[in-house]
Amino acid sequence: MHLDPSDYLRLDIPQSLGASSSGASFATSSGDILEVECFGPGAFRLRAGPNARPDYGIVVGRPRPCEVVQSQPGTWALTAGDSTLEITGAPLSMRLLWKGEPVLTTVTDEHARGGTRLPTLGRLRQGGLWTAAFALTSGQSIYGLGEKFGSLDKRGQLVHSQVADALGVNTGLAYKNTPFAWSPGTGTGAWGTFVNTPGMVTHGVGHPDWSHRSYAIMVEDEALDLFLFAGDAPARIVDLYTGLTGRPGGVPRWSLGLWVSRVGYESPEDAIAVAARMRERRLPCDVLALDAGSVWNPETLFDFTWDPDRIPDPTATLARIREQNLRVCVWECPYVSVESPLFQDLASQEYLLTTQQGDPYVFAPQAARGAGAPEGALESPLECGIVDFTNPDAYAWWRDAHQVLFEDGVDAFEGGLGEHVPDDAVASNGDFGARLHNVYPLLYNRCIHEATAHFQAPGAGPPVVWSRSGWAGSQRYPLGYGGDQQSDWEALAASIRGGLSWGMSGNPYHGLDIGGVYGSVEPSVDLYLRWLQAAVFGSHLRLRGAGDREPWTWGAEAEAVARKWLALRYRLIPYLESVIAQAMRTGLPVTRGMPLAFPESRLVRPFETQFMCGDALLVAPIVREGGSVEIALPPGAWYDLNTRARYPGSRVLRYCARLDQFPVFGREGHALPLGRAVQHTGEIDLERPLEWLWVFGTPAQPLDGYAQARIERDDAGGFVVRAAPGVDVQVFGDPSAASIQPL
Repeated sequence: MHLDPSDYLRLDIPQSLGASSSGASFATSSGDILEVECFGPGAFRLRAGPNARPDYGIVVGRPRPCEVVQSQPGTWALTAGDSTLEITGAPLSMRLLWKGEPVLTTVTDEHARGGTRLPTLGRLRQGGLWTAAFALTSGQSIYGLGEKFGSLDKRGQLVHSQVADALGVNTGLAYKNTPFAWSPGTGTGAWGTFVNTPGMVTHGVGHPDWSHRSYAIMVEDEALDLFLFAGDAPARIVDLYTGLTGRPGGVPRWSLGLWVSRVGYESPEDAIAVAARMRERRLPCDVLALDAGSVWNPETLFDFTWDPDRIPDPTATLARIREQNLRVCVWECPYVSVESPLFQDLASQEYLLTTQQGDPYVFAPQAARGAGAPEGALESPLECGIVDFTNPDAYAWWRDAHQVLFEDGVDAFEGGLGEHVPDDAVASNGDFGARLHNVYPLLYNRCIHEATAHFQAPGAGPPVVWSRSGWAGSQRYPLGYGGDQQSDWEALAASIRGGLSWGMSGNPYHGLDIGGVYGSVEPSVDLYLRWLQAAVFGSHLRLRGAGDREPWTWGAEAEAVARKWLALRYRLIPYLESVIAQAMRTGLPVTRGMPLAFPESRLVRPFETQFMCGDALLVAPIVREGGSVEIALPPGAWYDLNTRARYPGSRVLRYCARLDQFPVFGREGHALPLGRAVQHTGEIDLERPLEWLWVFGTPAQPLDGYAQARIERDDAGGFVVRAAPGVDVQVFGDPSAASIQPL
């Protein structure tokens, strides 16, 4: 994409129009008003242009008081806590400071013919397009921007924040996007940016065709609404962003277990047989997910009506699944086939997006069949209308229509598709599809989330949606899975990077489809097990693919290895729940890429598929055949869970693991609470969930939140481990390193 600075009016601010308790406003040389507001310490908003279009509630934070002063002629400063935003009027420039030191400045790339190469802030002369530019220093890295499958460090990339049916994980297209980016900075503090818009945003992150020393943002909307963040570390930037766009919702305990699925079971009996076989073979699981081809008529797609040929008695069918102590998830989509009676019903009530002539917008989503779907399942093209979630009545109708399916025995829904709103479609709120396209998945999954909260069975826990697409604010309606992955090693690596990038973008939950979904070659035993082992340490995991994905498919040895690691997954649930509680407070993801977990260590940043699971575990997935991987150990010391050997940090380790082993390291000073091996989460003893407490070396971090164990400071300034009877405390390293006392 080309950016010609001469196409833009540069915004300078020759005069202030006055200050308020939370900011100030300025007249600009382009004729627009620039409003600058504080949203609390470390968060500032710059807004220019019309404010007449729907904002879709992406931002939930509110302005907060700050100090506004004119520090010198032509320069204004807004200060809140340890952060200050300085603005100089003509030519316009800005500095974002943390504790008095600049962490971000506007563009410094000057053209040989005079002035900066890019505008600090600019508006396209014909309107509808804005740009902003900030300076990058050599070696400065940028992270975030959604579920991107390439390098976590976006430096040098041209990145599009645009929801797309990516059809895999092999390109720059992504299902889940957010125009939120951050940098660990250069030692003085971290910074971040967020564009509050439903429109497409293009990020030239040191992109050499624009400026290799600048981060330029191009926004396709009638107004510019830009937030700047400053803090001591990237974790604080994520905290500020999720405080602004909404804290992550909680998830039910049962959702942390294994989800079992295929891209279409032959029949309900086939699905029930799989569920029974999982139980017979002692393979723990909690959810059976039924794809589109398993439950809905291929011609009418999803219209809240079970396919009578497949499921003549849905209540009885789902009850047979639930007899196996399984929850039931079913697929849905927001497109209504013209062959369904529901199409005319919704069209007559004006509940569908329309053409500019007012007729229902009918299109044929090529993805409706789904990657790897069995023959006869949702064959494309299938002409459909699109539910208009901007219409409050349509939104309420779609939400409430879920009630009958919950009454039939459904526990959760997979929010499929949603990425295909055409640019020229018209919504009831007056927006065209080009502006609705990105935010549509947010509205769609919010609707399913609310339906679940309204109609799920009592005691089911927080509502959850297994959704594929998302936008800024989607963290409020968990959770997202990784889309359709090719069944090979490169797709495994890309899927891990995508999940970590989504986590760096303020979304703590991400599920991997073990083994990949499609491909000309079925996954090997090696690939399948490495995928499963990596997924064990994510927030959520699912078996799914165009073919069989159950562990016995790969033979008795592979099944035994899978059983071992799935048992560990269920033991990890007490620990994962504590990590999730942290995520709900701060926005930190369950799986944390190295730049987020250890921003000061340049050694570990390039290792983009290894991650922290919470604070205590370092996971280094094997992403190539042969069982070997290079691991960058962060500062500190680390204990190999396979051998219990201690390794000093700040070094690169060459590691080779047998097929039943996987490189996972405990962080010295931390502890890992583990539960009992169970077959489903309903077997977890809620009063006494812990069986083990693994302590990695000398305790240096408190552990609380558990009735059976805690680690607390003693009178000498160290830590003491307290455990109730029945909890086996195991100290890695020197057994005398931990003082262990009864609780």
